Amino acid sequence: MQPTFDIVGVIGKYDSAHLTRSMEKLIAFLVSKGKKVIVDNRSIADHTSSQIEMLPISELAARVQLAVVLGGDGTLLSAARMLVQHDVPLVGINLGRLGFLTDIPADSMETMLGQILEGHFKEEQRALLSTVVLRNGLPVQETLAMNDVVVSKGARGSMVEIEAYVDGQFVYGLRADGLIVCTPTGSTAYALSSGGPIVHPSLDALVLAPICPHTLSNRPIVLSDRARVELILVRGASANVNFDVQNTFDLEEEDRIVITRSASPARLLHPHGHSHFAMLREKLHWGAHL
Repeated sequence: MQPTFDIVGVIGKYDSAHLTRSMEKLIAFLVSKGKKVIVDNRSIADHTSSQIEMLPISELAARVQLAVVLGGDGTLLSAARMLVQHDVPLVGINLGRLGFLTDIPADSMETMLGQILEGHFKEEQRALLSTVVLRNGLPVQETLAMNDVVVSKGARGSMVEIEAYVDGQFVYGLRADGLIVCTPTGSTAYALSSGGPIVHPSLDALVLAPICPHTLSNRPIVLSDRARVELILVRGASANVNFDVQNTFDLEEEDRIVITRSASPARLLHPHGHSHFAMLREKLHWGAHL
């Protein structure tokens, strides 16, 4: 039995100058379908309709049965981290550039979203990474990432030195501009531009991808996502770790970054007919049939 989505959350890209018109169109469409609509209060100015409720996203997450995200992949990543603990499925409407995750074009929003509201959709689960930064053995930062966790050099521009361990086993000492630990979802993000592989989202995998390594034989490694990855910052005076290129935390030498798969996955809903390979062909401009 397909779920019914009677209470729908709407989340938009907070700094988008082109959001208002699409947001108003989406809200009007959802109301016409008889849905109770709760809007993230950072996404739009006050709405006068009695059928609309505006709440902070932390409160919205606990109330809605479906979240519709307007924006680019970054907007969806941010929303996914907030909603994952509430097991809320997400639908992405692309107002950005590439849109690997926000796969519904804005000009097809009503048709494709209408199909999903009627129960005609394909559901996909995407893993998140849970990260703890330990300093002198004590946690100083804990967060989630859907794409990647990246340890990188800071503003001074010198390489960082990192020791990498997997399930307690030493992998290597790395001198590089940084190191990316990514999910299959994140394999088409920063890791791709660093020479990492594209990993199909159905695989239970993690990728370690060095960023401009000093030793050219340091290549990306694909691991089981059941692995525990531990990174130790040996040297890097202004190094930091960022999560989905959105949240950044400054590191100190000898800090340990412990990365494991989160117990709760994000749930993405796609229209029927969605194909991961068709999406890759479109976004990466691959050739069609010869």
